[in-house]
Amino acid sequence: MDIRSVTSAASGYTAARPATKVDPDFNGPSAGDQLKSSFAQFANTLRATETTAVQSMTSSSDPHALVQALAQTELAVETAVTVRNKVVEAYQEILRMPV
Repeated sequence: MDIRSVTSAASGYTAARPATKVDPDFNGPSAGDQLKSSFAQFANTLRATETTAVQSMTSSSDPHALVQALAQTELAVETAVTVRNKVVEAYQEILRMPV
């Protein structure tokens, strides 16, 4: 084994190491906070659609608003199902890993 390749590998590792460290100055939202926010937005979308549907049934709302609210809810549900499917696929992939 050549000493230059070992030195090159060590210097490459040293240069790449800071990229794997957590930035202590990062003040952004955590993954848990982002997930909570997503759930809250999903629930708010469903509540708004429900309110619009009730208003539409009592004829105090525009039918176009109901169609728009239903389309937003459909998109939110499809997104939630897609995320759930990806989580299930990842879990199944972990289960298939040899130990």
